[in-house]
This record gives sequence, structure tokens and C-alpha cells, in this order.
Amino acid sequence: MTNEIIINVTLDEVRVGLLEGGQLVEFYVERKKEVSLVGNIYKGKVVKILPGMQSAFVDIGLEKAAFLYVADIRTEVEAFTDFLEDEDEGFDIPTRRARHDMLINELLQEGQEVLVQVSKDPIGTKGARCTSYITIPGRNLVLMPTIDHVGISRRIVNVEERQRLKAIVEEIKPKGYGLIIRTASESATATELKTDMDFLLLLWDNIQKKKEKVSAPSLLYSDLDLIFRSVRDLLNHNVDGLIIDSKEEFENIQDFVKSFFPKLLNKLELYERREPIFEYYSIELDIYKGLDRKVWLKSGGYIVIDQTEAMTVIDVNTGKYVGKEDLEDTILKTNLEAVKEIAYQIRLRNLGGIIIIDFIDMEMTENRDKLYNAFVESMKKDRAKTTIFNVSELGLIQMTRKRIRESLERTLCESCPLCEGKGFVKSSKTVSYEIFRRLKKVGFHKGSKVIIAAHPVVADFLSDEQRAGLEEFEVTFGIEIIVKADSRMHRENFDVTVI
Repeated sequence: MTNEIIINVTLDEVRVGLLEGGQLVEFYVERKKEVSLVGNIYKGKVVKILPGMQSAFVDIGLEKAAFLYVADIRTEVEAFTDFLEDEDEGFDIPTRRARHDMLINELLQEGQEVLVQVSKDPIGTKGARCTSYITIPGRNLVLMPTIDHVGISRRIVNVEERQRLKAIVEEIKPKGYGLIIRTASESATATELKTDMDFLLLLWDNIQKKKEKVSAPSLLYSDLDLIFRSVRDLLNHNVDGLIIDSKEEFENIQDFVKSFFPKLLNKLELYERREPIFEYYSIELDIYKGLDRKVWLKSGGYIVIDQTEAMTVIDVNTGKYVGKEDLEDTILKTNLEAVKEIAYQIRLRNLGGIIIIDFIDMEMTENRDKLYNAFVESMKKDRAKTTIFNVSELGLIQMTRKRIRESLERTLCESCPLCEGKGFVKSSKTVSYEIFRRLKKVGFHKGSKVIIAAHPVVADFLSDEQRAGLEEFEVTFGIEIIVKADSRMHRENFDVTVI
């Protein structure tokens, strides 16, 4: 199966697609005015402490203060684990018992200057989330300057290779620093690991020097842009090639790869066809399919994906699929087919937070176990940290997926100006009845003219379907009613004016 990274570069936007077997599985977009802040390191100032929430707001120079939770400023390894798992594929890190007796106001005070790193971009109305646990990712290693520990990615499964890498890193690691061995380091030499570590230590030294020279709030370190992050984080031995359609950026990537991981130079390719790169690789179609609410399965069943502020709900339906055997077998086959599609859609759409999946209920316990195991297996390709609970009595699978950035829908779309995000508007009939109720409240004299201004769809409905009702009103009260269409008005709004 061929795996490729496809990069489309335009004046103000960079789009990156990760293809597995020709199918888009991960999609990233970065616009000049919407650059991700994750990984940036700031010298910030505590502006407010919230003892009731065990958290603080830190001014890091953004429009909204960043959120710092008490668990993100403790010194135990346990609190570090979740953040590290988000950054890469998950790491084996020993845990200690957290000190639950430490309170936020014992650790911080208002006006205090702190060194923090953004762990989550601002999402919706929320500001960025930050942590005092600093991590600086390189190609092969992640430097942890605030913790003395060596960890290794769980995705490196060969026992001998794990032992070899860990032995090298433990030998070269400076005392008091921590290093995480990334998946990309598999088969790396001691020299490559040492070069990576030295570069990261130099970065940290520069951050420390800059910290002493500037006042809060100040940006001390900015992570690589999307193009170079894609090279660093996605281009590994499992990826066959990286294809980019910008000659300038292609040359920049070549220089970057020559300097830090020359073994991968032969995987770079400049796209020079006239056809747009995302259309040539059929990525545009996959992106827009990732915005559809309903996704059809090959059998005729379908899933419905509804993303809300609090959670994402996914519903599985048999649809046109009726099966050839008994009902339980039909349901099981539909559920198992849905499992693969749901795992794919979660990853493609970057759905995060709480996710509830309403599978079709099955009576047999063994079938529920099959469903759960199949779903867990399908989610293993996902690089984000997930927690999946067993099938409930109602046929639901509840899960959480770490959210670092906005979902595909919220990245590419905005709230509908007509329905204001509800997903529906009042029908023309409903609005027309509201107009009739308003007419009864309006004070007018016999012979008055009443002008009703409404959206063209509602105005047409009044003039056609409700014409008899308006004429009855005119006769009863001795008035003249004039309906005017105003395309500038919202579908649910109207004005009633008496002349």
C-alpha cells in the first residue's frame, strides 16, 4: 500500500494531505492569518487565578488569555503523560502518584511571570490552553528540559531496537534533561540521535537567553510552519514520498532535509503537472465528503455525524441494507462495516472531545464484544490519544479523543447566517402565522394601509398560499394589506408597518 504526503501551496494557504493507499486519512490547512500556536513557547504573566476551577489565566500576548490548569504546572511525570501522547504516538513514561493536596494559589500568584507552552489552539470561544511542561520536538527526539527521563514511542515494537535506541539516548543525554525517542528514530544511528539532541539543546539555550532579555508577555519560540512540521512529523519509513507543487518550497524542503535527515532526500518530489495537485490525487473530493452529514456504506447502510459544542454524536443505520440471513446477522454486518468508516471519519475530520457512537443494538453479548474489539483495532492507526469504553446496554460506544486543533468542519466552514448554526429555520408557514398574530396586535383604523415586509420566500407564501387569509383580514377590518419582498431580511424576520 502506497503512503504519500501531498502539499498544495498558494499565496495565503498551505494544505497538506496524508494518503494511505490513495485515500485521504489526515488533512491539515494553515492560512497566514490563522497559523497554529501549538508548540509556541511564551514568557507569560498570570493575570487571574480561579481557585474554584484550580486554574489560572495567563497573558501571553494574544487577544484572549491562555488557560493554565493546575495539573499542567505540577512536577510529577504523571501529569506530563497526556501532553506527550498528544504530541506523538504515545510514550512509555513511568508515573508517580500525583500530589492532590497542591492548590493553584499555592503554586501561582497574580502578576507572576511564567514560562509556558501552548498545548491547544484557541477553539471556538475558548482561549489557548498552555502548560509549564516544555517539549521541543526534533526529527528523532523530543527534548524535555524540565524533567529527567528517557521514554520511547510505543509504535517502535521491536524489542531489540527499543533496547538499542534507549541505550544510546541514556548515554548521550545530559543530566537533568529528558528525551523521548520518536517513531521516526527507528534504525537511526548514534550520530543522528546525537546531532538531533545537540540541535534541540541549542534551541533551548537560545530560549533561556531570550527569556532573560524580554518582559512578559513575549513569544520566545515558534514551532515550524505546517510544511516543515509535515516533513518532520509525517515523513518516515512508512511514507513512500512527499510531493509538493511549489518550486520555492520544494527547494526549501530539500535544504532542510539535507541538513537534518539526508536519508529521506530521495522521497521528495516536485509536482509540475498543469492539473491542480489536489485534483490529480482526488483529494478535493475526499475533503468535501468529510463535510457531509450523512456518509453511505457500501452495503446500503449509512452513518450520520452531528458535531455539537459539547460532543460529537454518530448514528449508525441499516438504510437500504436488508441482509440475507437473520436480523442479528444483518445488524452485526452493518455495525462492523460502520466501524471502519467511523474510525476513518474521526481521523479525517479530526473529531475531538467526547464522541458517542450509537450502533444498532444487538442482543448477543459475543456480537457486542466483536464490535468493540473491531472498533479498538480500527482506531489503532490514529495518532491522537483516545480512550474507548465498551458497548453499553443501549448499544452505545463512548469515547474521548484528544483535541489539539479545530475539526475539519470548523476549520473550513462557518455558522450558517440563516439558521445561526441550528441546522434549520422556521418554515414559511410558521412565519406567516406569526405575521397574522402580529396583525391582530397592531392598532390601525379603518382605511389604513398595512405594509408587511418579509423575506421573498415568506412573501411569496403569503401572496399565494395565504392570500385568502389576508383578504379576509382586509374585509373584516376595512384595511389594505400590501406584501413587500425584501431579500435583505432573514427568513424568520418580518416588519408590519401601518400607514
